[in-house]
Amino acid sequence: MKRKLGIAIVGLGGAVGTTMFAGIELIKKGMICKQGLPLAELDIAGLVEYEDIVIAGWDLFGSHLANAAEEHDVLTHKQFVAVEAELRQVKPWPGAGNLDFLSNIDGENQISAATHRETIDRIKSSLEDFKTQCDSVVVINLASTEKLAVEGNEILNTLADLERALDENSAEISPSMLYAYAAVACGVPYGNFTPSVAADIPAIIEFAEKQGVPIAGKDGKTGQTFIKSVLAPAFKSRALKVEGWFSTNILGNRDGLALSDEDSLASKVKTKSSLLDDILGYKVEDHLVDIRYYRPRKDNKEAWDNIDLTGFLGQPMQLKVNFLCRDSILAAPLAIEIARCLDLAVQRGESGVQEQLSVFFKLPMSRGEKPEQAFHKQEDKFLDWLKKGVV
Repeated sequence: MKRKLGIAIVGLGGAVGTTMFAGIELIKKGMICKQGLPLAELDIAGLVEYEDIVIAGWDLFGSHLANAAEEHDVLTHKQFVAVEAELRQVKPWPGAGNLDFLSNIDGENQISAATHRETIDRIKSSLEDFKTQCDSVVVINLASTEKLAVEGNEILNTLADLERALDENSAEISPSMLYAYAAVACGVPYGNFTPSVAADIPAIIEFAEKQGVPIAGKDGKTGQTFIKSVLAPAFKSRALKVEGWFSTNILGNRDGLALSDEDSLASKVKTKSSLLDDILGYKVEDHLVDIRYYRPRKDNKEAWDNIDLTGFLGQPMQLKVNFLCRDSILAAPLAIEIARCLDLAVQRGESGVQEQLSVFFKLPMSRGEKPEQAFHKQEDKFLDWLKKGVV
């Protein structure tokens, strides 16, 4: 029996959101194959078909998606023309913004609310309306990276503390937390594709378990960190010591603009920096991560990795990787698959942190123990979970 899955995107008008929307519409028209979608060849009971997905969502910029797609310049001319009518029909819902958390992104399409509770009610209202159009709904956060929340902040530790902070309109509550809270309150699964602090705080995890809602995150593992999670286990297997790993990349899309703010950059660097030591089992003293906004590249991201190794007889070696990629072309299919898997978790009666989805994230959420970071081990765990429903 066919089911319609709605994906409600936070940051719908961004490069990844518009690419997701256009990709799904092009699939419906039979104009593209499903290359790049990791689960396209699997026949899993309960996993919704790509053709049965509908997409809507929030954004701080209110223009229809055709204008957004032209600005981001990800689609080919032929692809854009084929779905231009569909893109023009969709305008984002007003979004929650806060310059204290994201200083470089400020649009005109913002929720008008005096308190956190009012903002949550507006988010919930959009979700409830969307739910009437679909059999099920998932929220995926694709918004630009916010600054780091204060670690160990007691208002984030328990649901009771968070509820009190919301009532008091605490300045420590970010827009991403408001979206996560609203989704869980509506009984809607939530996936965080960004480095921003959201559903990974103890209070929201407690709320999700109480509500019986699946959650997953955070920070989609698309390019440089994906390569790192593949290469690092191989070096460990061959007893090659990583003396240093210098990673840098440039990009010119809206995400890159957000990361030109030092506070937002610190949030991103944290998620990109953490996995190497976890995989190797020792601290790499010279592990440097650098990200630069370079407007002319738009969505064309270029990443460089210089890796210094020591092998047998103490002899030094180097590996250099130059990855020229399309940021949204890598991210959009993963976000689609995360949404399908969160919906599948609902069909299976699962809730809380979905640790098996770690394969998609730089800084995976876990149920207490330190999350596995090696890609091949993450993939094994994920495929074991999927196979529960092999047709």
